Amino acid sequence: MKFGIRFIDYVGSLREIVELSVLAEQAGFDAVWFPHDTFMKNTWVTTSAVAARTSRVAIGSVGTNPYTTSPAEIATYIATLDELSGGRAVLGLGLHTRDMVGWLGVDARDCIRRTELAVHAIRRLLRGETVDDVPGWGEQCYLRFEPHRARVPIYVCAFGLEYLAMSGAVGDGSLPMITPPESASYMVPAITRGAREAGRDPGELDIAGCAWLSLSETRSGATQVLRQMVSYFGPYMEEPALQTVGLSQADFAKQKELIGEGKYEDAAASVNEKMFRLAIAGTPNEVIAQIERLAELGITQVSLGGPIGPDPAEAIRLMGEKVIPYFR
Repeated sequence: MKFGIRFIDYVGSLREIVELSVLAEQAGFDAVWFPHDTFMKNTWVTTSAVAARTSRVAIGSVGTNPYTTSPAEIATYIATLDELSGGRAVLGLGLHTRDMVGWLGVDARDCIRRTELAVHAIRRLLRGETVDDVPGWGEQCYLRFEPHRARVPIYVCAFGLEYLAMSGAVGDGSLPMITPPESASYMVPAITRGAREAGRDPGELDIAGCAWLSLSETRSGATQVLRQMVSYFGPYMEEPALQTVGLSQADFAKQKELIGEGKYEDAAASVNEKMFRLAIAGTPNEVIAQIERLAELGITQVSLGGPIGPDPAEAIRLMGEKVIPYFR
């Protein structure tokens, strides 16, 4: 099992997130990831700052999409980050939801085909080729510099069975959003099916499941900090994912109503114990058991995000001292 960590804006300021990334490298994480979300802090700036402060850990964005940013810009970004980091860049390309690009009036119903075309275009640009078969592109569409590496790993962010299958067909890895973690039980088979149908060995894929983490020395401390996140995002989880832990969107009707009324504290207080199953949560031993289950389901890298814990720095320390060594 490989270990990644994802830092959302809410974990801290940009400078604090950079420092937490340094701690993650010291704790033994293999990768640090940063969600590339609409109207949030710019991931490309963040990854560059982290590259300058670290020396070993892989650095990547999650959810860089080919709608709001051209594949040409994405290729120059990832090649530049790869040079700055000495060959440690990884790219998480695609979508985990259509909603955020939809805020900008973007119709992303063709996201599967659009993402696949972007993967191929970026790879060809990094190889030094002219890409003139993308609609609107012509003979001037090639990089004006030689990348540090001719192939940077591209992980496809996807949702829904067919999109997940495409990630297995064309990606160096896949970044499914496994909230709850048990939803890996139907996502991983879709990814490996796509790989096999494309004539690939599924064993060559790095399936980096994006899970929420809340780690603490006590379970109550871990679950308390999850309440706000679960109440806010729970109503928007896909029904098939929720069903893997015996939940449904109807179970989150109360939270959705309270959030809609602006009663965020009441919504958080209404979260029940069963809803904490959306995350990997608890003490180090409980977290180890949940990650072992993910390994059984075929996850090869667990990408841990969300609140991380009531004290993110302490949670990273616990990961480095008690959880990661267990799997080494």
